[in-house]
Amino acid sequence: MEVWSNKIVSVIVPTIAKEGYLKKCLASLAGQTHPPEEIIVMDNSLDVRFRHEIVQTYPSIKLYSSQERLSYCASLNKGISKSSGDFILCLNDDVVLDSRFIAKALRGFLLDPKVGMVSGKILRRDEKTIDTTGLFLSCYRTAKERGYNFKDKGQFEQEGYIFGVGGAVGFYRKDMLEDIKEGEDYFDSDFHFFYEDLDVAWRARLAGWRGYYVPEAIGFHVRGGSVRNKAGIGKPYARRYLDDSLHLDLLKNRYMAIIKNESCLGFLLHLPCMFLYDLVLWSYILLFRTHLIKKFFFQLRYLRMAYAKRRFFRRIMKERSNFQKSKNA
Repeated sequence: MEVWSNKIVSVIVPTIAKEGYLKKCLASLAGQTHPPEEIIVMDNSLDVRFRHEIVQTYPSIKLYSSQERLSYCASLNKGISKSSGDFILCLNDDVVLDSRFIAKALRGFLLDPKVGMVSGKILRRDEKTIDTTGLFLSCYRTAKERGYNFKDKGQFEQEGYIFGVGGAVGFYRKDMLEDIKEGEDYFDSDFHFFYEDLDVAWRARLAGWRGYYVPEAIGFHVRGGSVRNKAGIGKPYARRYLDDSLHLDLLKNRYMAIIKNESCLGFLLHLPCMFLYDLVLWSYILLFRTHLIKKFFFQLRYLRMAYAKRRFFRRIMKERSNFQKSKNA
């Protein structure tokens, strides 16, 4: 018997019942060689017929429906709070997993007790193009998906430590999520969509946790299945495919992640790169999305809230460190 066979895995799948993705996702979970203990679907479709169909087809899943559409992060938080697993697999509904994904990915956690996040090799549905082989923090202070949009030629077959995991297929140790929890939030609910995976990874790193990459754990992601403009489905994220609300999330969430997690020294060291990135970014907005500027100013309150969360998290980490020192004295 494999040493991880007794590890309980909970899967959280937020969905808005778009393009029929969920059924394929659930079918891939049902075929796992290490089946999850529970599959929790957070239904934001507001479609009673869809809910009935899913329950009839997959009677063993736990389906939670909301009377109002929750954000992606709020859905994950609610699902995680209801989960019972030792490990939490957060999936986009436009993901299909290889039958050995969970079994292979679990090994990454067992190599090191401080591994709190595991990424597999996530490909696009063409099975040739890389979606991600792990999340890294770029000098621009953006989330960088390693290998993104490259053809898979076996260049990422070496397992090893990474900064974090991408949000489409995020596999987490439950203890880590509890350790970095902010109030009732595992994922910062102010992020809604975009950069929530980087924020979790960054907080986890600050708390002493690590990420790990296991190339044998393979999944397939549509990439863009959550974009509301159908022209963007299946393509790399491009700004022209994002509606205004998603574009604003993309803007504010990067600043929030930096404010919450960046050290003063790190900010100064990376300021030239960040300046160049923002110069290009805001030039694009001035030329093509001028109407977003006014809307962005209404988002500034979130940046103040991010600073308050930074102070709270740093204080908790300091208190925890002081307690550990006194315990070891």
